[in-house]
Amino acid sequence: MHSSGYERLQSQVIPGYSSLARLSVALLAASPVAQADGVEVMVAGCGTGAELLEAMAQRPDWRLTALDPSAEMLQEARQRLGEQATVQWRQSTVESLVDEAGMAGRFAGALSVLVLQSLPDDGSKLAFLTALARCLQPGAQLVLVDLMQTSLPSLEDQLEHAWQGFQRASGLDASSQEGLHPIGLARLTSLVNAAGFGDPARVFQALGFEGFLLQRLS
Repeated sequence: MHSSGYERLQSQVIPGYSSLARLSVALLAASPVAQADGVEVMVAGCGTGAELLEAMAQRPDWRLTALDPSAEMLQEARQRLGEQATVQWRQSTVESLVDEAGMAGRFAGALSVLVLQSLPDDGSKLAFLTALARCLQPGAQLVLVDLMQTSLPSLEDQLEHAWQGFQRASGLDASSQEGLHPIGLARLTSLVNAAGFGDPARVFQALGFEGFLLQRLS
């Protein structure tokens, strides 16, 4: 699927998706560390490049590392953005990247949009978050957006049906959360604390999709 089709599909599946990249970049750009000129910022799981396009529009001075394990996604993003001197393209995972020389503590900020939800909570989520924290400078922030479990179990069925209704109203055959691994806020807090971040601050919510600001501890 080409980037335009992918973005259109995501906007039909996820309430508020069309604003997520813009909001995520604006939040990170206002952070104490990443607001400095010419800093390095990571886009973890860059997909077809929505966050990269916004970063280049809002902060053309940033030096971006676009990271994705999928060669197909990276190719789509590169075609979409064209060759840019300020973007370094890496087919890799954060867990592999952080072990390379010079990567620990390198970045002034990071974006991770709709990535953690695809990882099972069998150590994979913690490994991902820990690698992100290790890549960041002390005090740097991560914008994390994912599908979450509700803190009120009695609302789970209603939210699931509402999400499916939203998709049908957007012209899609409704899909479920099968294949995704959402967690609740208490579990997320435990994981990010163990990884080296402070408590998550919620900055976005639309049905089950939530966005958080996380700050790496010193």
